[in-house]
Amino acid sequence: MARSSTKILALLACLGLLGTLVGPSGCGQVEEKHPLPTTLTVGTLYSPTSFFMLRGDTLGYDYDRITDFARAKGIKLRFKVAPNMNALMQLLEQDSVQVLAYEIPMTAEYKARALHCGAVNETYQVLVQPTGDSLLTDVTQLVGKEIWVERGSKYESRLRNLNNETGGGIVIRYVEGDTLMPDDLIEMVSRHELPLTVVDSDIAMLNHTYYDNIDIGLTISFAQRSSWAVSNRNPWLADSINAWAQSLGARTYSKNALRRYFEISRSAMPHDTIDLHPATPPGCISPYDSLFRVYSRQVGWDWRLLAAVSYTESAFDRTVVSWAGARGIMQLMPNTAKAYGLDMDQITDPELNIRAAVACIGDLQRMFKPLVADTTERVKFILASYNAGAGHVIDAMELARKYEKEPEVWDGNVEETILWKQNPQFYNDSVCRFGYFRGKQTVAYVAHVEQQYLYYKNKYK
Repeated sequence: MARSSTKILALLACLGLLGTLVGPSGCGQVEEKHPLPTTLTVGTLYSPTSFFMLRGDTLGYDYDRITDFARAKGIKLRFKVAPNMNALMQLLEQDSVQVLAYEIPMTAEYKARALHCGAVNETYQVLVQPTGDSLLTDVTQLVGKEIWVERGSKYESRLRNLNNETGGGIVIRYVEGDTLMPDDLIEMVSRHELPLTVVDSDIAMLNHTYYDNIDIGLTISFAQRSSWAVSNRNPWLADSINAWAQSLGARTYSKNALRRYFEISRSAMPHDTIDLHPATPPGCISPYDSLFRVYSRQVGWDWRLLAAVSYTESAFDRTVVSWAGARGIMQLMPNTAKAYGLDMDQITDPELNIRAAVACIGDLQRMFKPLVADTTERVKFILASYNAGAGHVIDAMELARKYEKEPEVWDGNVEETILWKQNPQFYNDSVCRFGYFRGKQTVAYVAHVEQQYLYYKNKYK
C-alpha cells in the first residue's frame, strides 16, 4: 500500500533510521582553495560516544561535530558504519569514505595509514571508585586494594605494569561473564558490588552522567591522543577540517557537544508513584486526563496507560528537555515530531505533543502486530520501541531468535537480548542492523510504565 512521504518519515522515525543523510544549512559557507565535494562520505563505528541511534535520531559526539562541519561548509554527508577499526581503515584506504569521524589513535600504525586532522582528544585509564570520605587520590594507595577487570584486557595489562612500578601489592581480580562490558563494571561499583575497577576516561565520563555516586578523578596511565583522519592522499581535506576545528564557532559547538554527551546528567528521574501533579484537579491523574482519554481511543489503549507513559517520560512537565533533546510531556525527539507534522515551536504544546505521540504509537502497533501475536506482550514491545526506537527492539528480537530465546516474549527474553546491544560482539552481529544501544534504560522504562499503570488502575477507576 502506498504511503505519503510524511508517513514514510514517521515510520523511519519510529524505526530509528533517520539521520543517515545530513544536508547543509545554507549559511556559513567558506571558499575553499580545493573545493569540497557536494557530498562527503563519512566512515565511523557504532559506539556510545561517536555514533548511535536513539528514538529516531542519530546522535553521538563525533556525529554532531561532523554534522556541524557539513553545515559550515554547505555540504551533505553520507555515513558508512564499519564493524571494527580495521574495516574502517580499509574503507578509507579503498576511497569508499573520505573522512573518518571517529577517534583514531595517534599511533605509529595509524599515522602510516592515514592523516590525522581536527581536534585532538586525550583519553586516560582512570580508577572508578565509590564517592565518599576515603577516596584514593594517588596510585601508591592502590597497594593492598582489590581492583576488578576483565582477564586479558588492556586494563589488566596496565595494572600489572603499575603493580611493578609501585613495588607490588595491587590485588587484581577478574570478573566472569561473556557479555560483561566496562559499563557493567562501573555500574557494579556504583551499586557497591565491586570495590574498584579501571576503564578509559571517555567511558568513565559517559557513565558518570548515569551514576553520580562514583568518582573517576584518579588517572593511572599516560594519555592516548586521537583525532579524526583522512586519506594521506587528501591533505587538502585535512586542511579544511583543521581550519574549521580552529574556528570560534566550531570550538563553541564542540564544547557544547562535549557537555551534552559527557557532562549533563542522564540519571533517571525518580519514578516513585505519586498521587498528584501540582496543577492536577482533585480526583484526576494529571491536568491532561481529558486529552489522554480522547487520544488513547485512537490506539485502543486504556487512557491510564497513556498517562503512565507520560508520567514516566516527563512527570507531566511540558518544559522538560532530555539530554538527547526530547521535549514535551510525551518527550518527542525533534525528528519524530517533525515526521508527525510538528514544528519545534509546537512540540511542547500538550495536545499536539500527545497527538503526535499517539500517532507514533499507532504506527508501532501496526508494525508489531504481525511480529508479536499476544496483545499484552505486544504492548511491552511498543513501550520499548517508544523509548528506544523500534530498530533496536527488532535487533533484540533477532538476537533472541538466533540465540534460542523467545523473540515474542519480553520478560526474560527480548528484555535480556536488548541488553546485549551494548556489547560489540552482539551489536556487530549480522542480525543487527541498528548498532550500539544502551538497553538498561529501556528495560527499566518498560518496568516503570507497567508499575505506574498498575498504580493508576488501582487508584483511579
